[in-house]
Amino acid sequence: MQKTAINPSSVFNSLQYGFSQAVEVRGGRRLLLSGQVGVDANERTVGPGLFEQSCTAIDNVEKLLAERGGDLSHVIMLRIYIAESARNEQDSIVKVLRERFPDNPPPSSWIIVSGLSLPEWLIEIEAEAVLAD
Repeated sequence: MQKTAINPSSVFNSLQYGFSQAVEVRGGRRLLLSGQVGVDANERTVGPGLFEQSCTAIDNVEKLLAERGGDLSHVIMLRIYIAESARNEQDSIVKVLRERFPDNPPPSSWIIVSGLSLPEWLIEIEAEAVLAD
């Protein structure tokens, strides 16, 4: 799998927010992940805050990728659903993305929603990845 991040100067600098504008992928196996929330393996919601839930959601993405021999470097797209109640805490998401995707971060869409399946959930992250053949 060959992956190239695309961040031209003709669009705004999204790298400061922890994501790329686009990515080109060649070869590999495509893996689509269900939305991951800030819940541990025992179905307990972690921490009350967006930062803790974002970390756990990304941890869950990473664990799913590992089941197929991948890691976060294989992620080619994120869709991030943010509960309206956490709208003003988005800097937490930026911090997590910049830590977990320090080089060539994947593109992402951030969507504000009225709420998620449980009222304590503040974020849900869907991921697409391409793994080596």
